[in-house]
Amino acid sequence: MKRWGRRLRHLAVGVLDLPQDVVLEVPRITMIGHLQMYIENHRGVLHFSEKELRLLLTNGQLLVTGEQLVIRAILPEEILLEGRIGGVKFLEKP
Repeated sequence: MKRWGRRLRHLAVGVLDLPQDVVLEVPRITMIGHLQMYIENHRGVLHFSEKELRLLLTNGQLLVTGEQLVIRAILPEEILLEGRIGGVKFLEKP
């Protein structure tokens, strides 16, 4: 049943020209160089330090690593991160 739901969502993206991030429930990430990152469609902050940000996603987690990381703004599904961003990694649900 889940497989059909996933196929229908992909079909809706193509046929109806809907934004993929909304229909597929994946994050939209906008970066300005390695100094600023804006992340939409997250489900909450799991961990934050000056070297790491871990966000809950619908299908796993997002791990952002770097130095001197600072959360400049946070809303229920959006976050603005600044600092020296060194890496971004998606951790899928097992």
